[in-house]
Amino acid sequence: MQTIRIAPSILSADFAAMGRDVERLTAAGADLIHCDVMDGSFVPYITFGSYMIEALRPHTRLPLDVHLMTVTPWLKAAEFARIGADIITVHAEACGDRIEEILRYIRSLGVKCGVSVSPGTPVEKVLPFAEEFDMLLVMSVVPGKGGQKLIESTLQKAETARTFFERHGLVRDIEMDGGITVENAPRVIAAGVNVIVAGSTVFGAADMRAAIAQLRGQK
Repeated sequence: MQTIRIAPSILSADFAAMGRDVERLTAAGADLIHCDVMDGSFVPYITFGSYMIEALRPHTRLPLDVHLMTVTPWLKAAEFARIGADIITVHAEACGDRIEEILRYIRSLGVKCGVSVSPGTPVEKVLPFAEEFDMLLVMSVVPGKGGQKLIESTLQKAETARTFFERHGLVRDIEMDGGITVENAPRVIAAGVNVIVAGSTVFGAADMRAAIAQLRGQK
């Protein structure tokens, strides 16, 4: 059984005090910092880019988990790697037929590589390329907006992927992002997810450390 890690999304942080909030997450026991980069084209909203990631880097030693919700993620991957991203995740939908090529390119930058599938994309689309990525990100909501409810059918994708990885002797992280709460986290973990992205569940909690512990299944 893989260790459960919590990657709070700074999409729910105070944009006027990002450095402070990243420090708060670090002190509260987060394992990664999930950074949603949105370009206003792949998804309707714009968040932040490489300058923000670079500014956050001095505020934590935790891995920066950079999720590129952009139409041409390969064009900026080298820049994100240079300024401190530890994991760069691209969407299968944005990569099209170039998935394998783009994943290999990201790995060549010296960072970990992730590939994401949106709710409408079968996970089987990316499993043939499992040798080329370190992490599968299953979106459990429609990408682009925080505060949505988890789409229950996406749990099956995690189960399918975990079975595939185990059958082929592959050690891969499965991350899930969207609508994960203390209440549904046990089902998410049971489906094979070992990296949980949570935004409002962590930032909206009176006790951030307790919320992170509860998401892991700890009291």
